[in-house]
Amino acid sequence: MTGLVTVDTGTYWSSFGQWVIMALFQIGGFGMMTAATLLGLLVNRSFRLRTRLTAQAETHTLGIGDVSSVAKLVLFVTVIVEVMTALALALRLHLGYDLPLAEAAWSGLFHSVSAFKNAGFSIHADGLIRYASDSYFLAPVMLAIVIGGLGFPVLQDLRNKLRDPQHWSVHTKLTLVGTAVLLAGGAILLLAFEWANPRTLGSMPAGDKLLSAIFASVSARTAGFNSIDIGGLTHESLGLHYFLMFIGGGSAGTAGGVKVGTAMILVMLVIAEIRGRMDTEAFGRRISHSAQRQAITVLVLSSAVVVLGTVFILHTTEIATDRVIFEVISAFATVGLSTGITADLPDSAQLMLILLMYIGRVGTITLAASLALGEHRMPFRYPEEHPVVG
Repeated sequence: MTGLVTVDTGTYWSSFGQWVIMALFQIGGFGMMTAATLLGLLVNRSFRLRTRLTAQAETHTLGIGDVSSVAKLVLFVTVIVEVMTALALALRLHLGYDLPLAEAAWSGLFHSVSAFKNAGFSIHADGLIRYASDSYFLAPVMLAIVIGGLGFPVLQDLRNKLRDPQHWSVHTKLTLVGTAVLLAGGAILLLAFEWANPRTLGSMPAGDKLLSAIFASVSARTAGFNSIDIGGLTHESLGLHYFLMFIGGGSAGTAGGVKVGTAMILVMLVIAEIRGRMDTEAFGRRISHSAQRQAITVLVLSSAVVVLGTVFILHTTEIATDRVIFEVISAFATVGLSTGITADLPDSAQLMLILLMYIGRVGTITLAASLALGEHRMPFRYPEEHPVVG
C-alpha cells in the first residue's frame, strides 16, 4: 500500500507481476479498511458496556450493529468507486489518447485501484506527469483518493445522514473540515511556493498550475501519485509535504499517517487551552479526555518513530537531510512519494523503510485501539500537583 519502489513498475515487471502487485494493494487496502472498522466497533462496544466513547483518536465507530455486514459494506463501496473510476479513466485514455481499448482498460483499472487504495503505484515511469494538464484524467483519480482516504466510518455516516448534517458524528465533522482545510491550504501554499519554479510549475499555464497544485495537495495525503517532479520541489514545498504526509487521511480508511481526526482533536485541545477552557469542545460536543490522551500518545510515538528512522538512515548514507526526512515520512505515512533516492539507498536503509511502512500502516491503528481498549478506572487517585510548563 506504499508506492515506494526501487524499480519501475511498468517496465521491470511482467504483466503477471503487475497483476500481482495490483492484487496485493487491493487486498491490503480492503483488509485494512475492514480491520480498522471492526476494531472501531470493538472499541465502541467495550466502551458502551463500561462508560461511553464519544471520540476516539484512530478508529472512530459506526455504532453497534451487525459486525458481519461491515465487510460487505466496505466491499460495496470499494467496487462502486473503483469501477466508476476505472471506467472514466479507460474512456479518457481510449478516446483522448487513442490507446487500444484493452490497454486503456488495464491502465484505467490499475490506476483506479491504486488511487482508491491510496497505494500510489503507477505503470508509467514518470508517474502521472504526462497527464499534468488533463483534468479529465486527474479529476477521477483525485475523487477516488479522497473517498478512499476519508475512512469508512465517515462514508457510512454520510450514506445514512447525507441530508442531515446536524446529526453527523463529531468524528465525521472533524474529518471533513480537516480534510477540506488541508487540501485547500496545501494547494494554495504549493501554488505560492512553486509558481515560478521552472522544475515544477514554472513553465505551465495558470490553469495547469492550479490543477497540478490541487492534485499534489490531494496526493500528498498518502496517495503517492505525482503530476510534477517531486525531486524538483523547493525546500518550502518539501516542508509542506512533511506536514501533509504525516497527518494523512481519515481513520479506518486506505490512507496512512497519524490521521486527520487525531490532528483535529489536538487542534481543538490547543484552542481550548488558549481560551482557558477546562473542556475541549467541537461542534457542540465535549471531546473526552481519553480521546485527547490517545491523540497525544499517537502523535508523540509517531514522531519518535520518524525521528529514529531518519537518524538511522542519515547514519547509513550521505544523502541530504531534507531528502531523507521526506523519504522517511513518506514510508511511515504509507504515501509513496519520493524525491528519487529510494533505489540509491543502501540495503539497511531500504530495510528501515520497509519497517517504517509496516509500523505506519499497522502500528497506528493497533496502538490507538489498544489504548482505548486498555483504559480502565483506578480504585484510587494520587494527590494532584502542577509541574512547571514552559
